[in-house]
Amino acid sequence: MTTSPGRQRTTIQLRSEQLGFTLIAEAEDLGVSARTASPFERPSLSSWLQRPDEYDAIVWSHVDRAVRSVAHMSELIEWSHEHATTLVFGMPEEHQPLVVTSQADGDVIRRCMNLAHVAEQETRTISARLTSAHEVLRSTGRYGGGLVPFGYRKAPHPSGVGWCLTPDPETITVVRAIVADVHAGLSLIAIARKLEAAGIPVPRDRHAQLQGRPTGGRRHGRDFERFRWTAGSLSKILRTPALMGHRVHKGQTVQDAEGAPVLIGPPLLTEEEFRALRGVLDARSKGTHPKRRETSLMIGVAYCAGCGGRMYFAARKAYTYGDYVCRASARGTTCSAPASIRASWLDAYTVSRYREAFATNGDVTREQLLRDGVRVTVAKGRSGGGPDRLIGPDTGRLTFTSAQSLPDQPES
Repeated sequence: MTTSPGRQRTTIQLRSEQLGFTLIAEAEDLGVSARTASPFERPSLSSWLQRPDEYDAIVWSHVDRAVRSVAHMSELIEWSHEHATTLVFGMPEEHQPLVVTSQADGDVIRRCMNLAHVAEQETRTISARLTSAHEVLRSTGRYGGGLVPFGYRKAPHPSGVGWCLTPDPETITVVRAIVADVHAGLSLIAIARKLEAAGIPVPRDRHAQLQGRPTGGRRHGRDFERFRWTAGSLSKILRTPALMGHRVHKGQTVQDAEGAPVLIGPPLLTEEEFRALRGVLDARSKGTHPKRRETSLMIGVAYCAGCGGRMYFAARKAYTYGDYVCRASARGTTCSAPASIRASWLDAYTVSRYREAFATNGDVTREQLLRDGVRVTVAKGRSGGGPDRLIGPDTGRLTFTSAQSLPDQPES
């Protein structure tokens, strides 16, 4: 049994008394790791973050109990500034807590980012250890945790040690109905709408139900009571060898020493049925797609003003350049004013503004932008063409902010 929750409570109580705070409630998310979930994606905490008017401060025992990534820290500090809420990190190894007010200066923000960076590096070390442990579990066909493949649920391993997967009575019929609809000629978009109309939970929500946790959460800067089906999520389900009961790692079947698939549960589809399904899906694919960038400068930095969601790089067929675009539709939501902008323009604009704000002439990386809390909001541009559109970006629809400066006003 872990004693960590008790130690955290003690630190939080002591620091609250030291600062003269009165504790009004506790958000406890046991079993939800800051390594993988931002504060806005944790069931108990996220419900409080949606009601910032009910309190003045949030106290954690340590930075790594709040976030374990620079990007999540940037998001949390931005939220605190927006809602004038104080963030307190107990830091039991020090004499004083780390207090971040909505008027915190650049030194405090940079210290938070540095601590988040340290936590992120520790996370990578932990992940390496977990990877080694999971390699053993994969070789023995045991379930090692994480999102359970749709159509399955966790069950005790027949050996009496650990866990495996067994068909989930409530979703195995859904899987078979989806496969039948694919063979009947329905598009994945049409099937997604059908599932939405029937109120069928997506894999992530079904996994939460099986664990007794609330559905939904935070994704791309927005809060959802439940997540929506999309053609993309359906494609992942239908193309995974997990439908045949295979242990899967990085999308591929794990094989034993003799080259046979390692089984983690009974098959939902036979090998013949799975190949037939993949054949139908492959036949619908339209040619090849342009290669995406391996790393895009503005991922996690550029946001759409219309919906607040992240913008992503999209290659353009027959062109040498690509765009950053709002992906609300891919997330199963609707944006009232989806933004897009040529990628090279937004990259150049952001690098220029960063160098000006931080008085540097060196190379600018995505890691630097995230570390320094840089965010660029892009509003939807005007329709129509003309020579003016080829000169460069309309900076009047761009807003640059960073952790050490106040937001720029859009240029006119």
